[in-house]
This record gives sequence, C-alpha cells and structure tokens, in this order.
Amino acid sequence: MSRLSIIIPVYYNEENLEDLYEDISLKVIPKIPDYEIVMVDDGSGDNSWEIMNRIRMKDPGHVKCVKLSRNFGEHAALLAGFSTCTGDCAVTKQADLQEDSALIPEMYESWKKGNDVVLAVRRSRVDSAGEKVAAGAYYKIVNRFITKNMPEEGTDCYLIDRKVIEVLKKFDEKNSSLTLQVLWAGFQTDKVYFDRQGREKGKGRWTLAKKFKLAADSLLSFSYLPIRLMTWMGVIFDILAVLMIIEVFLEYFTVGVPVKGWSMLTCIVLFTAGVIMFMLGIIGEYLWRTLDATRNRPPFIIDEIKTGESETDRTKERG
Repeated sequence: MSRLSIIIPVYYNEENLEDLYEDISLKVIPKIPDYEIVMVDDGSGDNSWEIMNRIRMKDPGHVKCVKLSRNFGEHAALLAGFSTCTGDCAVTKQADLQEDSALIPEMYESWKKGNDVVLAVRRSRVDSAGEKVAAGAYYKIVNRFITKNMPEEGTDCYLIDRKVIEVLKKFDEKNSSLTLQVLWAGFQTDKVYFDRQGREKGKGRWTLAKKFKLAADSLLSFSYLPIRLMTWMGVIFDILAVLMIIEVFLEYFTVGVPVKGWSMLTCIVLFTAGVIMFMLGIIGEYLWRTLDATRNRPPFIIDEIKTGESETDRTKERG
C-alpha cells in the first residue's frame, strides 16, 4: 500500500494545530490508512513546538515533528519536510485551516491514477478586496511571463510524487518559489478545485514584505522580464532624448526660440537619475542572489526531530 506524507509548515500556529489534527483525523485518516504527518516548526516563538509534540504523543506511529534552528521561511520549511518524509507521495498542507482537509484524499486518488503533480486550485477565496486584487495580479504575471501552467486562481497546496520530491531536493535553490519549481519540472499534472475559507483563529504572518519578496523571487528566478525591462527602458529614453534634441534645434532655427529652461532640465536629470537607480537596483538583486548562491549555505538547518514515543531524536541536519 502506498504511503502518503502530509507536510505542514508551522509558524506561530499554536491556536490551530489541535483543530488541524482533528480535521485531518476526520477527513483524511479513515480514507488513507498508510500515512504520516510531518510538522515542521519554522522558528515559531509561541507554543507551537510543544503542541506539535503533544499531537505526536496521540499518534506516535504516524506523526513526526521537525524543528528548524530558526525561521527560514515557508519554502525552506517545506523542503525540510520533503527531506525527512518517507511517503511514496507527499502533500503540502497549510496550518491555518483555510484549505479543507477533504481535498487530500481527492488529490491522493488523482495521484493513484498516474498524475505526478496534483494542484489544489482556488475556485474562490474569502479575503479582502485588496488581497484579492494583489493575488490576482501576481498570478496573472506568473501565468503571462513565467509559466502557463500556473492557474490564474492560484495554488498553494499540491501533492507530488516521490520522484518529484527527489528532483526538488537536487535543485538546492534559495530565494525562489517552490510552487514554481514544481511547475517548472514539467511532470504530468492534474487539478482539483476548492473554496478557500477565511482564517478563524490566530493572526496571519503573510506580510506585505513577504508577498513582495515572493513576487521578486518569482520574476528574478524564473523570468528574464526584469533584464528585458531595463533594456527597453533604455531604448525608450534614448528615443525620447533624440526627439527632444530635434525639437529644440527646430525651434531655434525656425522660430528663433532661445535654448533655455533650467527647471525642465533639472526635472529631466532627476527623473533619469531615478530610472538609472531603479535599473541598478534590479542588477543588485541579481548580484545579491548570485552571491547568496555561491556561499553554498544550506536553505535550512534541522535542529531537532522527534518521532514515535521517544523523547527526542536530536540531530543537526543541513538542507
């Protein structure tokens, strides 16, 4: 019988973990008897680690608790879960209960039919208007400039086969998008649809800064658009400069308008300097990511793993 691993990144989710396990127990475990739950504590500063281990003691044969040495981000936490799971396939699951756990058996059945990747695609979402607009814009950009395989409604939860897991472990990429890596790999993919619910407990940690970083990582890691944008901006400004020069000379020789206007010149210089700084910023993003990759630092460090009823299986494991 095939084993399913459920990978759950945990970051300040103490209020949801008990309810999450009950939800999985009701909707997943009766339909998939051979399973394991891998909870990865991504440097939470609350009681998430203690509650995770309390859940482990309830189901010691199936629950594994992984603790990272600090907060590395959801990308790294999922990779840590994939590196320690033992399933023939693995599904990612958010700890905030906004995705119905009943999706997991449905995705598992699709995998059994031969699909290597199964995406859980949002049919609708309970969010503010601003969040919906921002998310929609991001997924449209990804679909337009990075990969046509990204659903326009977006996806965070997905199931992948063991061979896909091994591919992801070989990538060893930081400052990237794990979802886009899965789509980029190009394995046979299926989709299931669900309605994303609102968060009932706890406070979301998906800040504006993290959203911006995800967008930047997605474009810089998977698309040449930023570099191409710099090229076209340079071309456009060159054309505008030539047209302005022609206009100045025509007015001088035909109408006799003297060449003056320091205010306009100052505005043009300041605007051009801003564009140059913007372009240097894009180059700096690429250089920083290149430097970060050459350091060869691991994307995550596992501080502790607890399995079964034992008190601890302590390890220091590099990702």
